[in-house]
Amino acid sequence: MVATAPLKISDVNDALLPRTLAGPIFEKSVEQSAVMALARRAPLAIDATTSVPIPMDVPTADWVGQAAKKPLSTSSVGVKQMTAKKLAVLIPVAEEVVMTNAGGLWTQLQTDLPTAFARAFDHAAIHGKTMKGAAGPFADYLAMTTQSVALGTTAQGQGGIWADLVKGMKEVIDEDWDYTGTVADYRLKPELLLATDTTGRPILVDTQTPGNDQAAAGTLIGHPLAYSRSVSGKQRRQSTSTDTGLRAIGGDWSQAAFGVGMDITVRISKEATYIDEEGGVHSAFQENLVLLLAEAYYGYVQGDADAFVKYTGTPSGS
Repeated sequence: MVATAPLKISDVNDALLPRTLAGPIFEKSVEQSAVMALARRAPLAIDATTSVPIPMDVPTADWVGQAAKKPLSTSSVGVKQMTAKKLAVLIPVAEEVVMTNAGGLWTQLQTDLPTAFARAFDHAAIHGKTMKGAAGPFADYLAMTTQSVALGTTAQGQGGIWADLVKGMKEVIDEDWDYTGTVADYRLKPELLLATDTTGRPILVDTQTPGNDQAAAGTLIGHPLAYSRSVSGKQRRQSTSTDTGLRAIGGDWSQAAFGVGMDITVRISKEATYIDEEGGVHSAFQENLVLLLAEAYYGYVQGDADAFVKYTGTPSGS
């Protein structure tokens, strides 16, 4: 067996991360994204100027007589155009780390980049915003739905939080959509586990498979459940984010589609400058840093916003 040479910084040619690394990063970003866990995957063109038409419903077939006019289904199927949007992150790394442990650096990137990409994608697909609160890259987003249920409004003797969740399901079904799953904030989990009936017995069992750290890891009111901190908008260790009070979104996930680009580009510089969150300017050359600029492409479209329902709670700190 031929030994594999350790990966070096010089192995990255033409600003392209090797596919052996890019593949697992994209795979893990899908696993860690709550929206991607429930929405359906669709083709995505890397060229940002190219849109891919995505049908948002099932074509309608009908019976037809011999030699009769064939039924037209396209009039009942909405089509959305999915365009690739660029997601980027700049990572300053000490030059000593890069030169002495490049393999370890790539291993760390395989851990950190999927989390960063999944958080940003979910935040945009759910709230329609960037991580800093500006208008997001996608024209449609889940929180656009006009349907909403406030959790904690149903009396304990009438079903409590379980009844609240089912009321949301009913709103979706009454709009002639199917309820196929829920994305929820981690802040909702203890509320679900603490909920009891009038005799003190738990209403809900654990909603996550033990030992499974992927987003999609359980069920709720009989349908798949995926967790993401992007649901509330309050990200861990991110001082600029705030809790919106959104605790979950459920509905018909056939009405949500996403696409993932084929390659992650990584640009490397030891001479460039960058501006930190406080506005300070840093020189990579002066501070012995290597700057890694990672970029990837994602797309998201959705059909009828009212195929979904929002579940709201009290924002933390209120």
